[in-house]
Amino acid sequence: MGTASDLLNAQTIVMTSSTEFADLYERHYAAVYRSALRVTGNPADAEDVLQTVFLRVLNQGGRLDPSHAPEPYFRRAAINAALDLLRKRVSHREIRLNEASSLASGENVAFLKERLRRALAALDRADAIMFLLRYLEGMSNGELAEMFGQEKNNIAVRLHRIRQSLQAEIER
Repeated sequence: MGTASDLLNAQTIVMTSSTEFADLYERHYAAVYRSALRVTGNPADAEDVLQTVFLRVLNQGGRLDPSHAPEPYFRRAAINAALDLLRKRVSHREIRLNEASSLASGENVAFLKERLRRALAALDRADAIMFLLRYLEGMSNGELAEMFGQEKNNIAVRLHRIRQSLQAEIER
């Protein structure tokens, strides 16, 4: 199974100018931001994730061919960074003021979304990535099979198990 870092390491052409990095950013920032916003549900967190993803690219020494940087890499990197942010929040037991008020007013849509985010943070990283790529990014089972190096039927079964696990976690 290939990872996003394998994709990045496979393309070792060094960017020679800040213009190339700016072009890379311009091509992919919208996809990174959208993916992060879908996972975090918060524009400020999505901006943090956007910054994190492109800082990670810079910290790789600029080893990415700007003309061949795949959009799925950036979407997956955004999901990884967003999950890191959610896990950090869960591990530090952060609670926002608006979340506290939703707890007091009963389960509404925002509260259920937050419960889903926490359930996703509790999943295995690969499972969370697969779920988010399928149901938030709209990738097909065939595309996921190719990305994860598995059979299409295995992906369908795995997604079914992930959904069951999420449902059990949310119902707690």
